[in-house]
Amino acid sequence: MIEITKSATDKIAEYFRSKDVKPIRIFLNAGGLGGPSLAISLDELKDTDTLFDVDGFQYIVDKDFLSKAQPIKVDYNERSGFQFGCSLEFEEGCIASEICGLTHTKSQS
Repeated sequence: MIEITKSATDKIAEYFRSKDVKPIRIFLNAGGLGGPSLAISLDELKDTDTLFDVDGFQYIVDKDFLSKAQPIKVDYNERSGFQFGCSLEFEEGCIASEICGLTHTKSQS
């Protein structure tokens, strides 16, 4: 249902090296200048979420959103930052921004 690449896991591990590890939410960021995009942030598990344990980190995704967007893929490369893929299609091009110190980019199908 979700795939977190090794390069994304390595970057997340780097981020948490000097911090307490917390669950990472994958969600649809509906607004902004570039339109809707997938994003990540630190958050707590809610009753409406699905929890995934991947390589020592917990990822949380709203169950309703997951049913529409799966499969979800999170990747990372030094040039573009975090990149997301899912079954949702967005009309706009790539944007980059920062959330909780972790760079992310618009979803690419």
